[in-house]
Amino acid sequence: MKKSRMKAIVWKEGEYHVAQLLSADVSSFGSSKREALANLREAAELYFEDASLRDVRNVESPEIVTTDIVHA
Repeated sequence: MKKSRMKAIVWKEGEYHVAQLLSADVSSFGSSKREALANLREAAELYFEDASLRDVRNVESPEIVTTDIVHA
């Protein structure tokens, strides 16, 4: 199995921490940041089990921004 280093973002949402990969549509959550990242690692391993890492986008210099969204 090939190892790859990927960037993730983690944030607190209510009582949980959410972790999401920036280069793939994979996310998970946990009661702590550490647990969320461990769960993300497991989810990513399952996601990439049949996928090739060459299909993963390379995200460089991500930026978190705030924007106004109008909703009903």
